[in-house]
Amino acid sequence: MSQRLDPKLIEVYGRLWRYVTPYRYIGIVAILGMATAAIVEGLLVWMLEPMTDEALVAHNLETAKWMPLAFVAIFIIRGIAGFATEASLGWIGRAVISSLRRDVFSKFLTLPSRFIEQQSTGPLLSRMTYNVEMVSESVTNVVTMMVRDVLTILAAAAVMLYQSPRLSAFVAIVLPVIAVMIRLLAKAFRRYSSRIQDSVGEVTQVTEEVLSGHRVVKIFGGREYETERMFEADGRNRRQHLKMIRTKALGTALTQIIFGFGVALVIYFASVEALKGNFSAGQFISFFSAMMLMLQPLRRITNLNAVLQRGIAAGDSLFRIIDEPDEVDSGTVSRDEVRGAVEFRNVSFSYGRQEAQVIDDLSLTIDAGKTLAIVGHSGSGKSTLVGLLPRFYDVDSGEILLDGVPIQEYALTNLRENISLVSQDVVLFNDTIANNIAYGSLRKYSRAELLEAAEAAHILEFVNDMPDGLETVVGDRGVLLSGGQRQRIAIGRALLKDAPVLILDEATSSLDTKSERRIQDALSTLMKDRTTLVIAHRLSTVENADQIIVLDQGRIVESGTHSELLALNGQYSSLYKMQFNDEPENGNP
Repeated sequence: MSQRLDPKLIEVYGRLWRYVTPYRYIGIVAILGMATAAIVEGLLVWMLEPMTDEALVAHNLETAKWMPLAFVAIFIIRGIAGFATEASLGWIGRAVISSLRRDVFSKFLTLPSRFIEQQSTGPLLSRMTYNVEMVSESVTNVVTMMVRDVLTILAAAAVMLYQSPRLSAFVAIVLPVIAVMIRLLAKAFRRYSSRIQDSVGEVTQVTEEVLSGHRVVKIFGGREYETERMFEADGRNRRQHLKMIRTKALGTALTQIIFGFGVALVIYFASVEALKGNFSAGQFISFFSAMMLMLQPLRRITNLNAVLQRGIAAGDSLFRIIDEPDEVDSGTVSRDEVRGAVEFRNVSFSYGRQEAQVIDDLSLTIDAGKTLAIVGHSGSGKSTLVGLLPRFYDVDSGEILLDGVPIQEYALTNLRENISLVSQDVVLFNDTIANNIAYGSLRKYSRAELLEAAEAAHILEFVNDMPDGLETVVGDRGVLLSGGQRQRIAIGRALLKDAPVLILDEATSSLDTKSERRIQDALSTLMKDRTTLVIAHRLSTVENADQIIVLDQGRIVESGTHSELLALNGQYSSLYKMQFNDEPENGNP
């Protein structure tokens, strides 16, 4: 088992050390500090011999004079070395955490949408927080403390060999036994560490869902259910931690017991040597103190092994994310101006190999500047179809062309620069209204252009009533705004981008009738001379589209203008009549 684990440890630890090597000069300061501290520790226990034999037993006045000054000097040097070590290791530790966290976050930004949507948010957040901290302990604190402890053990061993090589041999018998025990405990440490990290992800997941969905929890009486979920996740986390604690405690206890037998043998043989006149009191105290000096480092090495294995498990989880392939971006075409002609040629797509086709051999053409409306029952593939154009997903077969060029041949950034999106699920960030409108690359636009977009999207109507105006912070996911206000900001963002291709995915779904009429006016201006793909559940909003297609199980079953489709008396006609009959009851015009 250990033979199979060692290559993983070497691989992960080798990669983790790449995050440390840029700070090698600071690391040298830490190592010098640790080496100095270890030498000082050795000198300290060695000085116990002359202090005992000469100052206390022989009453040597000269020794009694210089001994206190030597101890003061030793503790000053020890303090300086300790400060240099802790400060250097702390600096390296935070630098490693920062570098790893930035790498993981940068990876999140380049991962394919399909990967992110198949993952739970909690475990991903856990890796950014808990797992990164565990890696820092492993790379800096644990390893460097083990270096310091090893140096301390070597210094103590040197003193022991100087005082009595024979007695040192008895202590040496104990060390291999402890080493074997550490190796055996390492297996359990790594196993429990992986489980702990998984359970932390579960706790984070449940908490994130409760916080983001607190209204649903409250209105549907989910308090007891969510409490049970949290207790179960927390219980699993607690049980794994307790197993880790018991294993660490067992390692400490066994180390002390084994070392205790060694101490007992040393005391016995030291007494025999003293009776023969081969061992003075000072030598015994110095030897015994050096042996005790070994105990703490050995115990720390046993305990720190658990943190080391935790860091290896955490590093492995981070590198699995970092090693995920990025979005495919091999295109070289980059155009400053795009007309917006879109064509789907025999496009098929599914979310997994074993799943049914969401888009099935679909072909259609949208002329530049025209509007295509996409309607159909829920699950017919409408949102998936429009998500293929900006390459949130790549097609399984067929191809999509923009201005006659396959979208895979465009540089991904350039492709998306020419597409704007307003979706039903409005995404706002915990920032000001202005920064949510002029988001990302849109920050290049002037304040006047921002105000023009806000005016066109009817954002200023509610912003002017706010104390901070456009500088009002919207809260997490825009929670401080109404659904209609959030939708207007999303539309304002699209207006400001002014891209030649526009995707409207239920863009007016969160608006009341009065707001919808105003936004429809703004959208009409926005859609003018722009290639627009509109998904609309409310068919009255797409009557003027240049072309309407009806999707059913990923296939186009009907296509034409509003009047042509009504004349067919097919699915579109049925959907339209159903909504027309329902609207008076629902109070919708």
